[in-house]
Amino acid sequence: MLNKAPRGTVDIYGEKMEVWHVIESKIRDITNKYRVKEIRTPMFEHTEIFVRATGESSDIVTKEMYTLYDKRGRSLTLKPEGTAGVARAFVENKMNTKELPQKLFYVTPCFRYEKPESGRQRQFHQLGIEYIGTPSVYGDVEVIQFGYEFLKSLDIKNITLEINSLGDKECRSKFNDTLQKYLENKVELLCEECKERYIKNPMRVFDCKNETCQEELKDAPKITDELGVECSNDFKKLQDILSKLGIKYVVNKNLVRGLDYYTKTVFEFTTEYNGKNITICAGGRYNHLMKELAGVDLQAVGFGLGIERLVLLIDNEENRNKSDVVYIGSIGDEGKYKAIELGTKLRNEGIAVETDIANRNIKKQLKFADKIKAKFSIVIGENEVVSNIAKLKNMDTGKEEEISLVDAEALIKKIKGE
Repeated sequence: MLNKAPRGTVDIYGEKMEVWHVIESKIRDITNKYRVKEIRTPMFEHTEIFVRATGESSDIVTKEMYTLYDKRGRSLTLKPEGTAGVARAFVENKMNTKELPQKLFYVTPCFRYEKPESGRQRQFHQLGIEYIGTPSVYGDVEVIQFGYEFLKSLDIKNITLEINSLGDKECRSKFNDTLQKYLENKVELLCEECKERYIKNPMRVFDCKNETCQEELKDAPKITDELGVECSNDFKKLQDILSKLGIKYVVNKNLVRGLDYYTKTVFEFTTEYNGKNITICAGGRYNHLMKELAGVDLQAVGFGLGIERLVLLIDNEENRNKSDVVYIGSIGDEGKYKAIELGTKLRNEGIAVETDIANRNIKKQLKFADKIKAKFSIVIGENEVVSNIAKLKNMDTGKEEEISLVDAEALIKKIKGE
């Protein structure tokens, strides 16, 4: 239907857009403090990049990718997540020849074919942070600290940080064998997806939301029990540093994440929404992805979060930007001209101004000022034009005071509270 957006997509406008602006403003503030630089990559990549990055058995590859073929028969995919494209861009543009680590962030549309629900759409927007060229646990700490500070800045309540270690390739290989043996006699009890995971990637059974599968995993072995010395020491060090920084965490031994490129540290920030526990930010270390994609052996750590899900959590009047708009009402042509003239002076000083351009009567103009939650209002009619004196009304308190229409500097100071 031409008058309806495709399923799994939404239009963002009005008050919703105000919430997005709050989020994007906080992103910019915090990336500046941590000296994280923005990167923008294409909306689509060669399909093989996502297959190699996320794993052939991942849900993204097997179920969710939007893949197309161009006129020369090349397979291209709308990006389902941001990390793989950044890794490709990093190597192609020889960013590895610059001083390391490179700290990058992006805000980008992503696409996954899955059942739409509140906060989860087929086109969604992902904020991602990538620290490339950092083998240190302190890199993990800073990325987690960044995520924690960002979520706190949005005043999101009841945040829980869950962490785990997936070890290195050797640890995972050993653990997959152990887990496969444990699941041998339980395979028929697993869901159809987990029966496949059991063969291709046993550890991903932990990522299943099916209650029966979770019940069968209650006594399953944990990868943290089979970590090598280096991986075990790094995980202990991570916990120690987080504790010293006062960042509370929970070790979740079942946390594996859904993408195959993770190694060692994985983490999730969760909170409650409508009585359910939801993940709002997730990430970890990926030490082999750069080499897998382009032969450059660089260790990295990062996270991703869906902005739509954040919007759900902060979409209320209390969390929206308080309006600093000045509404200048007017009566008659002379009043309208004077309102435009004054509005121009205020806008030149960075003050948001609304004037009447809809030919409303003064009563409807003031109702409009209420609707847009203007902080101040001024009404200019014939008397005000002649005397160059008007009243500035504080719309929150109702207090009025006389102001000069020719002394714009004094008016600006009052509006700014100087």
